[in-house]
Amino acid sequence: MLDWLTDGLLGSQNSLWIMFSSAFLSATLLPGNSEIIFLFLTAPFIGAMFSHDVLSLIAVATAGNTLGSMTTYVIGRWFPKLEQKNLQRSWALNNIQRYGIWTLLLSWLPIVGDAFCALAGWLRFNWLKSLLLMMVGKLFRYMLLLLISQI
Repeated sequence: MLDWLTDGLLGSQNSLWIMFSSAFLSATLLPGNSEIIFLFLTAPFIGAMFSHDVLSLIAVATAGNTLGSMTTYVIGRWFPKLEQKNLQRSWALNNIQRYGIWTLLLSWLPIVGDAFCALAGWLRFNWLKSLLLMMVGKLFRYMLLLLISQI
């Protein structure tokens, strides 16, 4: 009944674009869930964890999610830095100031991950180090999802 959807829209030629778009939008402040798309697109490859198709999906999902997080980072940089005495301390801000740039390894977490990325930009963390740590965290998330889906 939905063959047109699975064959046409979600066919192999479009799956990488769909994965990238979903991952990018999910990592911005917009609501989204790239994990569902990732699991749906990797489902036909159960047992072939390191096939070219699966590795391509992981690479594209990681790239899209990382670029989405960097978009949130840039949005955070647009906000003027406030005086420390005027801040109402949030949980995310406390943690990012306590652990520093390493907090961005947790940028893959739902809800607080977006806050970590925005705060990293707002606190003017080094953009290249931020990019690399976000990418490692995002790669970890998709690898973990893949491992869990293979069980």
